[in-house]
Amino acid sequence: MKRYSTSGIGSMVMRVFVSLLFFSGTFLKTAESRESDSFYIAKNIELLGEVYRNVSENYVDSIDTAEFMYAGIDGMLETLDPYTVFLDEKESDELGELTSGHYAGIGVRISEIAGEVYVLSVFDGSPAAKAGLRVGDRIEKVDRHIVKGKDLDEVKTFIKGPAGSEVVLTVERYGKKSRVRARITRREVRVNSIRYSGLLGEIGYLVMDSFGNRSPDELKRAINELDAASRIRKRPMAGVILDLRNNPGGLLEAAVDVSGLFVSKGSQVVSTMGRDPESRISYETKHAPVVEKRPLAILINKNSASAAEIVAGAIQELDRGVIVGNRSFGKGLVQSVITLPYDSKLKMTTSKYYTPSGRLIQQEHDWTGGPRKVLEREEKPADGMVFYTRNKRKVYGGGGILPDIRLDGYIPGSYEAALRKDGMLFRFANTYRASHDRIPQAGIDRKSLMRDFAGFLERESFIYKSKPEELLEEVRKSLAGNHKEAHPGIDSLVASLEKEMKLLAGKQKSSESKQVALALEQEILRHYDEEAALRSRIEDDPVVKKALEVLQDPGRYSTLLSP
Repeated sequence: MKRYSTSGIGSMVMRVFVSLLFFSGTFLKTAESRESDSFYIAKNIELLGEVYRNVSENYVDSIDTAEFMYAGIDGMLETLDPYTVFLDEKESDELGELTSGHYAGIGVRISEIAGEVYVLSVFDGSPAAKAGLRVGDRIEKVDRHIVKGKDLDEVKTFIKGPAGSEVVLTVERYGKKSRVRARITRREVRVNSIRYSGLLGEIGYLVMDSFGNRSPDELKRAINELDAASRIRKRPMAGVILDLRNNPGGLLEAAVDVSGLFVSKGSQVVSTMGRDPESRISYETKHAPVVEKRPLAILINKNSASAAEIVAGAIQELDRGVIVGNRSFGKGLVQSVITLPYDSKLKMTTSKYYTPSGRLIQQEHDWTGGPRKVLEREEKPADGMVFYTRNKRKVYGGGGILPDIRLDGYIPGSYEAALRKDGMLFRFANTYRASHDRIPQAGIDRKSLMRDFAGFLERESFIYKSKPEELLEEVRKSLAGNHKEAHPGIDSLVASLEKEMKLLAGKQKSSESKQVALALEQEILRHYDEEAALRSRIEDDPVVKKALEVLQDPGRYSTLLSP
């Protein structure tokens, strides 16, 4: 975790140390009846203080004492799980942004591509949109800060600031000779957790990115809008697909309320239990559902975690809908945010959550990789442990949610992956956008497009090397020098293999040509209309197609939810 030095180091050290004592004191208070535990805690705090004082005062080189204390706190917490962390003032503010869904800024998403920082997305109606920024702009300066070489998180801090303040972005726009200089007034930006909603025929489809304070209301509103749109078309909405793929989760309460939009009032969604078995808390839905009986599909993948898994697990075990995709991540740990003195916080794992049938969603990991094991490990549950849904269907433990229909989403081939890694699709789309005010009404001619793309790759000196070619290059290097004398025919053998590898790489590129052309079209479209590009990807998504197929087949849908 990155830390920043501050002025007033001595007072900062005292404040952080007091914070540590404050935190430890809460444990002392709860452990008064266990004298031995209290003794060891007090002893270890004293030992920690003596080590800190002696190193700070007597180490051979001068040290940043604030950084030293932060490193000690981080080191302790790293022996636990990745989600238990100490947050300084800046990081506490970032946590608030994530849970509230709003922040003071200009309304853009940025990304590092090929060592440069680009505008990846511009929110509709945001200050950035009103100032004329667009997808593909390369950021050169933020106020007086030169961006090149800076960490992406640091660039984000330059762009954010108090609402009402001004920031000046200097960007390069491909095809423009002069730089674009945009003076933008920051304001509160609200990020809707529903990234996309639309009707696919008679099925409502919604993409949900996170679980924040406002997420249940945002989802409810989006569903009602789709329902109204379907009635206007005189084709009532016949089902709902909620896409939680790549959703990292968020607030537990938001997950319960989202589940409550689909299941009966009073349904148990999840329970949590801490170290003490008597600490179990059960969470039930509090409101009547918005979509109670229409067919429902939840999409998940390996990056669906936490609150997303609560929803998927509840929907599956209450037999309310079918789960489609891949086994989810397996993050079943609940964090509580404890306020510490001096605007710091401790985000600490305090319990684990369980589905209505009692499945533990947590995928067990041994996080204590250091020389000392501080956790008493529980026995890992067997992967084949069987649980039962309300309809007595079998579901299995072992970590994460296992879908009812297991299906991979689109996986780029090695050639497309290499193009994306180097930002070639994104950067070519920039060149296309610079020379075309709009996409041709008749569509883009693919043959012409791919010829232009091939010329672009040549100008950019992009060379695709397959994995076998990379491995052969390592073999060539390892055989350099004296090895050639021991193996006189090795050069000709390597040259022959290299020729074959190039042929295989060419065949790989040829086999992916249609998919690369489609990906290129979608990236170009995204530079003009982000929502239209997303819809294009959705319509070509194998997991979405499968979910549609199931929801439109009442017999199969019913069979999947039967014992």
